[in-house]
Amino acid sequence: MKELTNSTGLFQLKTVVISITNLCFKYSQERSILTDINLQILAGEKIGLIGANGAGKTTLFLAICGILKSSYGSVKLFNRLVNSGEFYPEIGLVFQNPDDQLFCPTVKDDIAFGPENMGLSPEEIAERVDTALSLTGVSHLKDRVPHHLSGGEKCMVAIASVLAMQPQIILYDEPSANLDLKARRRLIRFLKASPETIILSSHDLELVLEVCDRVILLNQGRVMADGIPQQIMSDRILMESNNLEVPHSLTHHH
Repeated sequence: MKELTNSTGLFQLKTVVISITNLCFKYSQERSILTDINLQILAGEKIGLIGANGAGKTTLFLAICGILKSSYGSVKLFNRLVNSGEFYPEIGLVFQNPDDQLFCPTVKDDIAFGPENMGLSPEEIAERVDTALSLTGVSHLKDRVPHHLSGGEKCMVAIASVLAMQPQIILYDEPSANLDLKARRRLIRFLKASPETIILSSHDLELVLEVCDRVILLNQGRVMADGIPQQIMSDRILMESNNLEVPHSLTHHH
């Protein structure tokens, strides 16, 4: 499935990498967590997923990855139906808390874990580990114990552990949540330069503005807005009615 986008006067074909149709999810008898989600994600997009706590952002990520089975509707990855419980190397998820992702004796072991489970040769694994370490700037940490690292270091190591699987799409769940200003700035530079398709769930709206070219606003499991970050996030009525504030950089002081 392709979509035409006009860029520099040339029409380029952009592949639809994720297609979500009428997706609904609820835990047993509870109210719906996701309701009738319809989205198309194009190759190379950097998308911010915003919404107040409980909006359904993490649940949407888990449904896209096939970790949760949807109650209704479908998710397609590169035009293939996502079945819950299957492993999709094309897509990687960086958890909000790196401690949920890092559990090996050393940084190097953590980064090798994914490629090892993909059944790659030792040479290929070593090459992917080195590449992921250098891309994230943490080569000097490779023999360290992950839980001794700082928040910023853990964040980049968790990202490296996903990059080592060479996914084409990466989902980031609140990646700047535990970072100091310097580590956050480094993360922003890294995300802006990333070639992968990115969906970034974050309460850090300034980060979303800097990194993303599209924003999807969720509220109580429904898509309330989908479009250009500056337009959506500067709309005070829209933002406040969805329990969010207009980012400081978009409030015009008179």
